[in-house]
Amino acid sequence: MSSPRRRIETDVLMSDYEVTLVNDNRSEFFVRFKGPEETPFAGGTWKVHVELPDQYPYKSPSIGFVNRIFHPNIDEMSGSVCLDVINQTWSPMFDMINIFEVFLPQLLRYPNPTDPLNGEAAALLMREPRAYDAKVKEYVQKYAMKDTAEDGEDDSGDEDDMSSVGSFESGDDEPAGQMEV
Repeated sequence: MSSPRRRIETDVLMSDYEVTLVNDNRSEFFVRFKGPEETPFAGGTWKVHVELPDQYPYKSPSIGFVNRIFHPNIDEMSGSVCLDVINQTWSPMFDMINIFEVFLPQLLRYPNPTDPLNGEAAALLMREPRAYDAKVKEYVQKYAMKDTAEDGEDDSGDEDDMSSVGSFESGDDEPAGQMEV
């Protein structure tokens, strides 16, 4: 069992990312994720909750945005991500670097409004792309600037600013592992 443990060590300690372990547990952590440049998400920083199942890397991790994001394929309230490569076509060849350098940036760059978790975002993107971009930028300003993305704490006491975390796994229609953060 040392091979999966070693794999978790290398995946969790991604050198270019700020990773915060939950209770020194290497199977649950937060990663600071920046919006891709040249997108309406540019300048935003999101805290992404990651849970690695016992069967990782053979079973996909649960990924969820902690602070709000306006995107057709991310549930605004739970932070759940609808992404086939994580939910249905995961391979042990993939790792955390793939998720944070390829899969999530691609999801933000190329949303799929025909398979939405956020119907409002999907409809706006299809009807009025400029208005969609403006709303994304508004959410970046309100929920994803560095100070609002810090440690998931909100001094104003407005609990709507942070969402619970969950993820869709194995193509299920129900979020897996809903948890309050």
